[in-house]
Amino acid sequence: MAALLSPSSASAACPPRFASAPNSLRARFHTTRRFHGGFGVGFGSGPRPRRLVVSNVAAPLAQSTEQVAAKETQRPVYPFSAIVGQDEMKLCLLLNVIDPKIGGVMIMGDRGTGKSTAVRSLIDLLPEIRVVAGDPFNSDPEDPESLSADARARLANGEELPVATTRVVMVDLPLGATEDRVCGTIDIEKALTDGVKAFEPGLLAKANRGILYVDEVNLLDDHLVDVLLDSAASGWNTVEREGISISHPARFILIGSGNPEEGELRPQLLDRFGMHAQVVTVRDAELRVKIVEERARFDKDPKGFRGSYQAEQEKLQNQIASARSNLGAVQIDHDLRVKISKVCSELNVDGLRGDIVTNRAAKALAALKGRDKVTAEDIATVIPNCLRHRLRKDPLESIDSGLLVVEKFYEVFS
Repeated sequence: MAALLSPSSASAACPPRFASAPNSLRARFHTTRRFHGGFGVGFGSGPRPRRLVVSNVAAPLAQSTEQVAAKETQRPVYPFSAIVGQDEMKLCLLLNVIDPKIGGVMIMGDRGTGKSTAVRSLIDLLPEIRVVAGDPFNSDPEDPESLSADARARLANGEELPVATTRVVMVDLPLGATEDRVCGTIDIEKALTDGVKAFEPGLLAKANRGILYVDEVNLLDDHLVDVLLDSAASGWNTVEREGISISHPARFILIGSGNPEEGELRPQLLDRFGMHAQVVTVRDAELRVKIVEERARFDKDPKGFRGSYQAEQEKLQNQIASARSNLGAVQIDHDLRVKISKVCSELNVDGLRGDIVTNRAAKALAALKGRDKVTAEDIATVIPNCLRHRLRKDPLESIDSGLLVVEKFYEVFS
């Protein structure tokens, strides 16, 4: 979420060495304490009190004509409903969209099997959410505990928070990203030239209440893995730089993909993924031909290809929206909960995250199917994806294919 200065925010005063610079450059050096995309905290001489200002265009009340035109000309995305096969991966992605509290999905498989294509195709299916208008973190106006510091302060002062509707965002985390780009950073240039400590939110701020996608996650640097672990565990990101500490909500669906031949994930990060999907290369010749032909059609005429799947996309969108609205009404019998925990216990799964995720995923699947009660069949469908990546005790071992989980499930559920 790039922080941009509005033309009106630039001050007429600037350091002498920039007096002859072009207007576009001079606008970067201003003396005001308000700027788009972050925090401004004054610290100049004298008894002036520190103050915190948040301003952002993350949740506009209305889209301009230019924004709509830009959206129409951006790179087209392959339709989710056009993906052939890979049902396990697609189901895990849909369940996480229905219930973000499942905790994300790790997709591992051979190269060239459509992992990143499937993840990025979710962008057309993501629902709209209510956010605090202008808040850089897309805070939920209906959840006071997850509001940003600025929104919480405005609420405490008796202000009515403006509400806008925006689509859930998907943020890509590049492998080469720096820690400051991911967490946010203090703009030292503004501190030296303007007397303002300016916090510029990073990718974690943009991904709040959205999706954070890491391609080739098993190649991610250790220091970025530590950042993701901290944020995924607490749901908050804390940045401490230059004597100032700022925390903001960072609750996101973590989706990762990778090739197991290039290395395995650290067990701590692997456990943070709610579900695990394995993708294999299609061996059926007829199916391979169909995939190649569909891809060729998309490359030749992306707009026409997307139009041919418009009805299926809209049907899937409505199905997801209905499942999200009915999720709270889905019930799971106590007897089924006990059997889920018994499976986890007998498989020697560490902690209780496996139990929690299996319950959530089964309820999301029941909601997707339009039912208000979980069945044993729902549990049988999701439990391998929820548990198999939690069975590995030795980092040198490979992740189980799910056969152990399936065998134990039928043993317990009879």
